[in-house]
Amino acid sequence: MTAALLAINARTFASLRKHRNYRLFFSGQIVSLAGTWMQNVALAWYVVELTNSAVAVGFLAFCRFVPFTIFGLYAGVLADRLDNRRLVIATQAWQMAVSAALAVLALSGAEAVWAVYALALAGGIGLVFDGPGRHALTYQMVGREELPNAIALNSSLFNAARVVGPAIAGGLIATAGVGVCFAINTVSFVGVLVGLLMMRPEELVPLVRTSRPTFLGGVRELFAYVRRTPAVRAVLATVAVVSTVGFNFHVILPLLASQTLDAGPEVFGFLSAAFGGGALTGALLAASLGRASWKALMAGTAGFSVALLLLAPVSSAPPAAVLLFVTGVAFTLWTANSNSILQLTAPDHLRGRVVSLFLFAFAGLAPVGGLLAGWLVEVGGTELAFLVSGVVGLLMTAYALAQRPFAP
Repeated sequence: MTAALLAINARTFASLRKHRNYRLFFSGQIVSLAGTWMQNVALAWYVVELTNSAVAVGFLAFCRFVPFTIFGLYAGVLADRLDNRRLVIATQAWQMAVSAALAVLALSGAEAVWAVYALALAGGIGLVFDGPGRHALTYQMVGREELPNAIALNSSLFNAARVVGPAIAGGLIATAGVGVCFAINTVSFVGVLVGLLMMRPEELVPLVRTSRPTFLGGVRELFAYVRRTPAVRAVLATVAVVSTVGFNFHVILPLLASQTLDAGPEVFGFLSAAFGGGALTGALLAASLGRASWKALMAGTAGFSVALLLLAPVSSAPPAAVLLFVTGVAFTLWTANSNSILQLTAPDHLRGRVVSLFLFAFAGLAPVGGLLAGWLVEVGGTELAFLVSGVVGLLMTAYALAQRPFAP
């Protein structure tokens, strides 16, 4: 038993032990991601304070994610053309500037919701170009063997921040206002930028790229690859539909807290942290597996959908937190395994574009999903929104299971 536990522990943190560049990246993210989640919570609550409208919160999601719809595929082509470390340095600096502008706006007492939407749009542009470069850089930092482990560790860090950030943000919003959260996030980007600058480029895994793809030709080549790879099609379709319809917590959670539970920002932060705690648990579980797993992907998708159905009738915070924890575990299992399967299946010269298509599937239709979630809450409350999400998720799980013979 002891030997088995030690083996699991060794697998869980393999990428950190073996790769200096990844340790630097991971350390910088520890500082930055908590600030990012503080900002995410503060941004949604800022719009709630300014408008008290479910549709307005849905439009915030539209502004944050519409860049994925417009630029998502071309961001992957750019990642396959450029040095990924330099690309990520540029996108992180961009996001730092956006966060600083939000801090100035909020701390000045301005009530210009249009400016909040504009800055959310600018932040989304930074994210859409950051994603493919960052994921491709992860492959270069750790190589093929440790890639599933590193993806899961990235998810664990992201979701640990999802616990810490919202919990801190809830208290800060109640006592000092949203502007302080934006200011803290601005400073937090220093950590990740220092880590990126301290990396040793010669220790990065070289990529086999025979040519520099053009934007239109690169996208055509990507879709030709997807058409002839059934398992990739199944994973991408599942991610696209379940994410668009089911993963709209940036819209639903503030409304669950403020309308369904009739509570304040502290409860919103608590519910967000509960989901983050589950997602962290799921990420550590995925990291301990040490490999990409189709079974884990299917179990995660089904578990996520069932948990949403169970959330629909809930009207008090404690059971909502428990179910959100379960939802978080399942969420990370299906997203981490989806990402790993796609990256490991893709050839080097297409990896940035495949990641961009994964991110497009995950967030490219989020503007539509955010507006849909806001409308569903307006029509039938959070109960209807969770119910629709759960049913659609189970239907897509059945579709993916039907494609199992084609899975790697």
